Amino acid sequence: MSPIRVLVVDDHPTFVRAVTLLLDADDDIEVVGAAAEGAGAVALAVELQPDVVLMDLNMPGINGIEATAEIVQGVPHVAVIVLTMFDDDQSVTAAIRNGARGYLLKGARQDEIRRAVRAAAAGEAIFGPVVARRLSALFDPPAPAGPTPFPQLTARELDVLTEVARGADNATIARTLHLSEKTVRNYLSMVLAKIHAATRAEAIVLAREAGLGV
Repeated sequence: MSPIRVLVVDDHPTFVRAVTLLLDADDDIEVVGAAAEGAGAVALAVELQPDVVLMDLNMPGINGIEATAEIVQGVPHVAVIVLTMFDDDQSVTAAIRNGARGYLLKGARQDEIRRAVRAAAAGEAIFGPVVARRLSALFDPPAPAGPTPFPQLTARELDVLTEVARGADNATIARTLHLSEKTVRNYLSMVLAKIHAATRAEAIVLAREAGLGV
């Protein structure tokens, strides 16, 4: 099986070298490139087509949030994991709303970083312990203000959840929505995180209670 291809984005060369050495020590992970600023990260993501991007937030020029949004829009099959020093609510919220599939702090243990890379490559969302404790508060849905359920979801995420509520599997959803199965898995992981569902079955229950798929 081919190794997981990773792009590291950070403007501190020493940190980039440390992360590269850490990941390259594993046979199933390969660092294929590095960028020191956001625009370069977007260009390399398009050129190299990595499986995972480890993205710092505070960089010159285009910051990590903007770069994440551009990568998610331009190459949506690439999973972006934020790896940064910033753990404030604004940074976490902005990263996730712009498509980040995970959020780790630079103090994360080495095994956490490896696990996050593997999880993201498998289509899962992954968050460090500090960030995970904040997610519930950050993404609590507001009080209903109209007929649209789950206002925290994007239109495409709502489409995916609706199909899940109908009992469709990932292959069927991919055909229905004209997406790849990997993209469907990516959307589904984000949906589970945003609606606080631990499993697909729990998501189906929550969706049907909200009137989707019935």
